[in-house]
Amino acid sequence: MQHTDLTPEQLCEELLGRKLADVDAEERRVLQRIASGQVMGPDAQEEAALHAGFGDRLADRVAAVGGSWGFIIAFGVVLFGWMLVNSRVLEQFGLHPFDAYPYIFLNLMLSMLAAVQAPVIMMSQNRQSDKDRIAARHDYEVNLRTQLEIIRLHKRMDHLFAFLDKQACAKQGEET
Repeated sequence: MQHTDLTPEQLCEELLGRKLADVDAEERRVLQRIASGQVMGPDAQEEAALHAGFGDRLADRVAAVGGSWGFIIAFGVVLFGWMLVNSRVLEQFGLHPFDAYPYIFLNLMLSMLAAVQAPVIMMSQNRQSDKDRIAARHDYEVNLRTQLEIIRLHKRMDHLFAFLDKQACAKQGEET
């Protein structure tokens, strides 16, 4: 949108027919951006990346890996390998299984992994929720700006048609 010489208060009254104090904070912010000629801010991904710390990025990576088929398949292979090694296979080499059935140490390791992985994945989900809220706010601003620009163009067209009507009436008055 182009820079306008109107204040946010004037834009609000002209386009929405209301006082600036009567609109919500989001609409007020959009009107202020339009009046200043400011373009859209960063999108949801950019804004989230600007505020992401090391822990946030780590949580996102853990969630990405932990929620993939590659992880599930690799983890299944590790579990199967653990059970295979701790069965009778080691006894053939004269060794005793270090975690024989019922695999108590494996159970402990799985419980510890779940205890750590679950909150980390929840942190990542919370960050995704924040990104979704930012994206929704961004979409709302785009929609509101579009609606305001359509209203502005509609009013300009009305003024143009009124001017053309006056011109046509003046020509008809001259001809008669």
